[in-house]
Amino acid sequence: MRAVRYYGPGDVRLDEVPEPTPSVKQVKIKVRPVDSRCHICGSDLHSWHEILPVSPTATKSHVVTQEKLPVIMGHEFSGVVVQTGPEVDASRFHIGGHVVVEPLLSCMQETCPFCSAGSRNLCRNATFIGIGGRGGGLAEYICVDQDLVYPLPPNVPLDVGALMEPLAVAWHAVKRSNIKAGDKVLVLGAGPIGLLAARVARAFGAAWVGVSEPALKRRELALKNGASAVFDPTVQGTDVVSETARITAGRGVDIVLDCAGTQKTLDTAFMAVKPRGHIVNVAVWEKRPLLDIDSLTYKEVNLTSVLAYDLVHPEMLRAIAEGRFRVEGLDSLVTRRISLEDVVNKGIKALIYEKDEHVKILVSPDLRPEAPNAKL
Repeated sequence: MRAVRYYGPGDVRLDEVPEPTPSVKQVKIKVRPVDSRCHICGSDLHSWHEILPVSPTATKSHVVTQEKLPVIMGHEFSGVVVQTGPEVDASRFHIGGHVVVEPLLSCMQETCPFCSAGSRNLCRNATFIGIGGRGGGLAEYICVDQDLVYPLPPNVPLDVGALMEPLAVAWHAVKRSNIKAGDKVLVLGAGPIGLLAARVARAFGAAWVGVSEPALKRRELALKNGASAVFDPTVQGTDVVSETARITAGRGVDIVLDCAGTQKTLDTAFMAVKPRGHIVNVAVWEKRPLLDIDSLTYKEVNLTSVLAYDLVHPEMLRAIAEGRFRVEGLDSLVTRRISLEDVVNKGIKALIYEKDEHVKILVSPDLRPEAPNAKL
């Protein structure tokens, strides 16, 4: 089968690899049009520049997967069940069923204080399908342990199903903010996670959600995904802190979700949040920031951070199935659909160099390349 594999920074190739066969407790999934980590993610862009800490190398295997580079890419994916192992729960999975995967992998050792406490995302050896090994969504097929596979609610199409993984990140972040109905929330950065966080905050009862984002397209999408107001922090005369103070009668917002991870957004968060409010860092930082501790002290601000998610999918998918979180319009975040052959030039590089034009680029093994005989 065809699979996009990561060999190292700047080296991503489309290879022919053996089609996987499920073990006794695994589900074999065909990655369909509009699915799979086929949503090229921010971590893929980081990988293009440098090997991630949760990734193996060409010479060192990952502790959990025991795999070295190259590995198949893709951790944001949905698909169709085509085969199940003999011990898979037949009440949950059937041939033709639409499913989504929670790709978090951890050591699951009894001696691990995090795995044994149910906080797998904090395991010191945690990684992800499509980054650390065990297949990936940027392939025609993948076999996944049934414990990591969830049936999609009937109202979720496969292309939107591929957004469930980043939605889980946003869901976890908003829950960690201690949000209450009626809260006012400021989201800094309207990449995929920021846009989804705005929508999740609304679903959790936020009365007002402001989004600060330089890119026009992303500000427009924010207004379609729960934002009450949007701000361009690069425009002279736009003061996000003053605007939020005006909207909150000088009090400040209850919650700030920093989904950008820059010194400027961190400083903005400190100034925009109310006394005893909550700041949640959702971003992965490229540089170590300066922390103005007095800004926290004088307001008694609660500053916390989140790392991916853990077992968020059941609660989130139940909320979707029951209509408490609406998925209509989520496909607006998908700004391009491409083939496996176009992953590098039309996918990774487009998200790096055309940030103003794209949010989520979805890869489908069933699509044909834009150019004949295209190669990575």
